[in-house]
Amino acid sequence: MSTRRRLIAVVVLVPVLAALALWAFAWPAARTAPRDLPLGVAGPATATAQVERQLTRHEGAFELHHYADEAAARDAVEDRSVYGAIVVTPDGTSLLTASAGSPVVAQLLQQQAAAAGGEVRTVDVVPAPANDPRGAAFNAGVLPLALAGIAAGAVVTLLGLRGGRAVAALAASAALVGLTAAAVAHSWLAVVDGNWWAEAGVFGLATLAVSAAVAGLAALIGPAGIGITAGLVMLFGNPFSGAPSAPELLPEPVGAIGQWLPPGAGATALRSTAFFDGAAATGPVLTLTWWATLGLGAVVLGALLKSRTQSQPTPERELAPVS
Repeated sequence: MSTRRRLIAVVVLVPVLAALALWAFAWPAARTAPRDLPLGVAGPATATAQVERQLTRHEGAFELHHYADEAAARDAVEDRSVYGAIVVTPDGTSLLTASAGSPVVAQLLQQQAAAAGGEVRTVDVVPAPANDPRGAAFNAGVLPLALAGIAAGAVVTLLGLRGGRAVAALAASAALVGLTAAAVAHSWLAVVDGNWWAEAGVFGLATLAVSAAVAGLAALIGPAGIGITAGLVMLFGNPFSGAPSAPELLPEPVGAIGQWLPPGAGATALRSTAFFDGAAATGPVLTLTWWATLGLGAVVLGALLKSRTQSQPTPERELAPVS
């Protein structure tokens, strides 16, 4: 390609990438609103009928789950089946929230309750840590994990590590990132307060999912795989993760797509592990495991294909005369 064509390609490509990045990050944030947000309603049907009518006026905003009493609704919040619950009893109305699951959703539910009128008692069933009541530190931890994974996958590729050595390097780096992240987030900053080793495992698995994908695609198609995977994770994985709010607050199908990418699955798994004793962590952990497994498999496959190619005789060798 001539120098002039390269210049034109750069001039055209940079604005396109900038526009894509602005769309990926700004559009979901600008369209934040509840979409089939799981919400519980507890109490006798005659008492909750008015509450349900008020909630269903916002078409498609809430996915209502019915519970017999406050105890059942509280269990549902703690199991992450719902983000909160409105409990109607003869003594009054209560709103159960879980700010640890999403401070933004907890605030939204309080605003909904206030708009409905009447006195509503709010109970934070699973409160956010005192050192991070708004979840800012938690949300800030998603990007560094993605960057660590991209860096590890790129370094392994550029150093020329292949096969078992590459797999070992990726696993070891992810384990160290997990231990370090848990030491910083749990032991030092105290912005997560679950089982220390489980949190370290989620941090490490989230990192490995990204690093294995980067190194795996690069092993199959070459260094361009680094840029492709990094672009997927950074341009779509992070803004679509729902970590600052909740997947159900993002435009469809952004929220669902984000949960199939490592940043979104990692954020959801970490919330479940850190604040809800592992409730609802199975799905996102399996997603991360699939990413890691497929990526490591691609690393091994790429090494095998390259070894086979190098072992095949070249045409010159095949046509060389026998002395």
